[in-house]
Amino acid sequence: TATAFSRSPSLVWEFYHYRRELVRTKQPNKAHIALAEAEANFEKKGKRFNVITQNVDGLHRRAGTKNLIEMHGDLHYTYIFVKHNYFFYINSGNLFMVQCTSCGFIEENNSSPICESLRNRGLPDENGPDIDENDLPRCRKCKCLVRPHIVWFGERIWDDVLETIEKEIQLCDLFLVVGTSSVVYPAAGYASILAQKNIPIAEVNVETTPSTSIATYHFHGPAAQLLPQLLLSNINDE
Repeated sequence: TATAFSRSPSLVWEFYHYRRELVRTKQPNKAHIALAEAEANFEKKGKRFNVITQNVDGLHRRAGTKNLIEMHGDLHYTYIFVKHNYFFYINSGNLFMVQCTSCGFIEENNSSPICESLRNRGLPDENGPDIDENDLPRCRKCKCLVRPHIVWFGERIWDDVLETIEKEIQLCDLFLVVGTSSVVYPAAGYASILAQKNIPIAEVNVETTPSTSIATYHFHGPAAQLLPQLLLSNINDE
């Protein structure tokens, strides 16, 4: 949280450094790749395939997804929608982006480690010695302390992100809800909004959720197993 960062930026940066280094060891799975390939195939047909995700691991981009909104969090669920000729890309919430706490400058930072004082640090230790704030990641422009560019608990999602999402979902022809518990708002409300407009909704999940009852189709199983079959076979059959 912002309060935790204010109280102990050292501990918070240890936590995010650990997560950044852990993510570097991971690769996009078959679901990530299927989404990226589906986007490319829809592009060839003159349609847009857009992904809204609350993941912060950057795996969608590494898989090749271009039309991407990274909302803020680490709940590992994704909303996808298909619509006609329009392109957008918004990046807002990623482990590999930082924001200055003073001047507000935002940039991508893929350094490993992000600063020398965090080199060889593992899991954060509340009882360990704090890193001096001057040795934590600093802004490239004004040299002040930076924070992870993540929406923390208690913070609002950026207004321009919400406005863009709300505008874009109104134009979609098909809405997929993949792997979500459908209980975290505002994202959990998008399916309900579209159901009221009679937009087809397909849910892919290993369990039933609040979205199951309003989904036009429910596919039970892991996204990495089902998405390649659902997305790529349907596109190839068109």
